[in-house]
Amino acid sequence: MAHPEALTDQPTEARRHHDPGLRGFASDNYSGAHPEVLAALALANGGHQSPYGADAYTTHLGEVFRRHFGPRAEVYPVLNGTGANVVGLSALTDRWGAVICTANAHIHTDECGAPERVGGLKLLPVPAPGGKLTPELVATESFGFDDEHRATPQVVSLTQSTELGTVYTPEEIAAVAEFAHARGMAVHLDGARLANAAAALDLPLAAFTTDVGVDVLSFGGTKNGLLFGEAVVVLAPERVRSLLHIRKLSMQLAAKTRFLSVQFEALLAGDLWLRGARHANAKARRLADGARTIEGVEICHPVEANAVFARLPREASLRLMKHYPFYFWNEAAGEVRWMCSYDTTDEDVDGFLAALRAELAA
Repeated sequence: MAHPEALTDQPTEARRHHDPGLRGFASDNYSGAHPEVLAALALANGGHQSPYGADAYTTHLGEVFRRHFGPRAEVYPVLNGTGANVVGLSALTDRWGAVICTANAHIHTDECGAPERVGGLKLLPVPAPGGKLTPELVATESFGFDDEHRATPQVVSLTQSTELGTVYTPEEIAAVAEFAHARGMAVHLDGARLANAAAALDLPLAAFTTDVGVDVLSFGGTKNGLLFGEAVVVLAPERVRSLLHIRKLSMQLAAKTRFLSVQFEALLAGDLWLRGARHANAKARRLADGARTIEGVEICHPVEANAVFARLPREASLRLMKHYPFYFWNEAAGEVRWMCSYDTTDEDVDGFLAALRAELAA
């Protein structure tokens, strides 16, 4: 190992290892951090602050979230979305508890079993057309509350906007929450793209969360311009247990929490969260409208947020992916997903549409 003094002779400048001109539609996680978020990080970077959430930025963050979610809201910054879901769900369940969700819910299909392996939960997935749960669908798994042989349904988990890019109305969430609460179940909301839903509904965040019976939610930041970090937001404190301990046990307590909190302040203290979401939604509509005019492309679901699901020949998708990264949603059926971000441009969309049109014409 080199002596520490020898390291001072090494170059310290950062080197770029990617092509900043590469653009794609694979995920809104592909985008970089918003310049306003980076500026906030620099602002919080001076001097010493207490770690593990005892800093001035995290203390102030509660005020910021209460402006959006009401006077009882509590916020717990965490490191990532999977962690936010595991922590939030774990705080609502007993060791024998189960969570009702859609069959394509992120907690069921994309979190490597973390809710079950780390949180110790039983997931009860329900096929849900359009990606939405209804009271009738929840009823198919909400039984056996006193059956010692069956995991007890204790939580209904919704996703807003959904995994299929659709958006629950406040009335739809209220109906599920009323059904769940009447049976002693809590309501969790995976809000990785909650800002996109608010932009699509043109409603404040509380209108389809706090006001309609959501108890705990995961608030997404990384998909809307944050460098890293998500948040668990408790809207009904009487329903959760030991969340501080669960966050630590789940390895989601950041030492330098101020750098999580200041990003959320930059996002939510003003309108940055809404500007980014509206922009991403608008580019998705532009992409869908253009794709509908191309022979051989079928739009599979309503485009209500920042996701476009389309069906086209598999081989055409494989060739396009080499120039514009995106993912298959159902490769066997030729269904793909195109995601737009806060930094997607008209040029990105129009360039992709031109490539798509040329590919299918050929």
